[in-house]
Amino acid sequence: MSGIPSVKSDSQAWKAQLNLSFEKRAGKSILASRSQYGPLTVQRPFYPEDDVCHLYLLHPPGGVVGGDELHINVTVAEQANVLITTPGATKFYKNTGKLAKQIQTLSVFDQCSLEWFPQENIFFNETHSQLVTHIELEKTAQFMGWEINCYGRPASKDFFEAGYVDTQFKITRDGKPLLLDRLKLDSSEVLQSPVCLAGYPCFGTFIATQVSPELLEKAREAISHISGDQKFGLTMIDDVLVARCLARYAEQVSIIFKLIWSTVRPEVLERDACHPRIWST
Repeated sequence: MSGIPSVKSDSQAWKAQLNLSFEKRAGKSILASRSQYGPLTVQRPFYPEDDVCHLYLLHPPGGVVGGDELHINVTVAEQANVLITTPGATKFYKNTGKLAKQIQTLSVFDQCSLEWFPQENIFFNETHSQLVTHIELEKTAQFMGWEINCYGRPASKDFFEAGYVDTQFKITRDGKPLLLDRLKLDSSEVLQSPVCLAGYPCFGTFIATQVSPELLEKAREAISHISGDQKFGLTMIDDVLVARCLARYAEQVSIIFKLIWSTVRPEVLERDACHPRIWST
C-alpha cells in the first residue's frame, strides 16, 4: 500500500500498526478502510445480526515479545455499529527486560457504537510489558467493552513472580476523562497484596456507557447467583457502569462479564446479546 512504511523487523522484535475505519452505508455498517504494516490484520467481517459489523483482530505471530511495538487504531463513524473481538488470548512472553508494547486507540463518533471484547491478555512470568487502551467518545457515542488480564498461567502452575507489567485504561468523552485506570506490577508481592490483587492472578474490568441506575441494579441481580471464590462488584461513575472481577481463571471473569453484557445490551443498544461464533470454537 502506498504511504505505508516498510516493516522494520528482525529476530528480536516486530513493529506493527493496524488502522481500521467503519461507516454505515446503505443501512449496513462496513469496514470502510484498512491500512496495516507488520503482523496485524483482520478476518473478513461477519454479519450475524442486522447491520452490526463483527470483526476479528489477528496477530499471526501469536504472542508479543520484548521490543515488539503494536499499535491498533479504530475509528467508528457515520452511525456505524461495530463489535470487535479476537480468536484467542494475547500472550506477552517472558523477555530479558526490553519493553513489549501494545497501544490501542478506539475513537467512537456521535450516534455510533463500539463493542470491544478481546479475549484475555496473558502476562507470562518475567515479562516486561505495557498495554495502553484509550477510548475516545463523542457526546452520544456508545461503548461497551472489557479488559481481562491474567498474571502468569495458573492452570499450568506457572505463576507471575517477577517482571514488569504496566496496564493503562482510559475513557474520555469530548476530551474529558470518564475513567482513568493504571496498574503496575513488578513482583509477586504486589500481586499478593490485599490492596492490589489479593493473590488473584486474573483481574477484569467491564465498561458500559449510557447506563441508568435501574439498569445497574438489573446487572447486579443477573450475577447475584454466581458462586465460587471469585470476587466481583459493580458501580456507576456518572452514566458509566464499571464492573470489576478478581478470579483464579480468565473463564470465571468472562462468564460474569458476558452475563452483564447480556443484561445491559438490550436496553442500551436495543439489541440482544449476540455472541461471536468464534467464542464457541
